[in-house]
Amino acid sequence: MERENRKINVDIERTWVRIAISHGKDEEIIKLSLKEATELKEQLNSTIEDYLQRQNIRID
Repeated sequence: MERENRKINVDIERTWVRIAISHGKDEEIIKLSLKEATELKEQLNSTIEDYLQRQNIRID
């Protein structure tokens, strides 16, 4: 995923899911257990679904 010098890479590192987020020269690395990564996936799916539903709501 890329957006204006932002890059997000997801990889497996031994028993961890490694997420590296780069902003130009800066980089932040987050290592999650499989359980944490699964919970994050569920939260992201729920949040994205909520966002898409809100886009369909029309306020007159």
